[in-house]
Amino acid sequence: MNKLNPYQQYRQNAVMSAGRGELTLMLYDAAVKYIKQGVKFIENQNIEKTHHAIVRAQEIFLHLGDTLNMDYEISKNLSLLYDYLYRRLTEANVKKDGRVLAEALDLAEELRDAWAEAVRLAGPAPAASL
Repeated sequence: MNKLNPYQQYRQNAVMSAGRGELTLMLYDAAVKYIKQGVKFIENQNIEKTHHAIVRAQEIFLHLGDTLNMDYEISKNLSLLYDYLYRRLTEANVKKDGRVLAEALDLAEELRDAWAEAVRLAGPAPAASL
């Protein structure tokens, strides 16, 4: 039997009980975390860890783009932003350029903060029916 440590159990429960808005916010938070790690790893000249952190952030923005409902105009705009972020992250990774990564971080934090405000204004999600 594979037991999770208490932190892993808490995270799993948080994900399983979160609404769609909160799940998206968790993804933004994770992307910001990985970009910040990439900045730190570039500063420390750790090429392998820089690459890994940036790729994780890229995967998140690819996923976010794949889950957009393109019936809405805002989704088209978000798709362009996610694509831009992905390309900037690629450039930062190839060049190991902290300035490009810092630009991506600023944009990712703005998106995260805007989403957090939207989730706050929307209020709690209705409980799922069984």
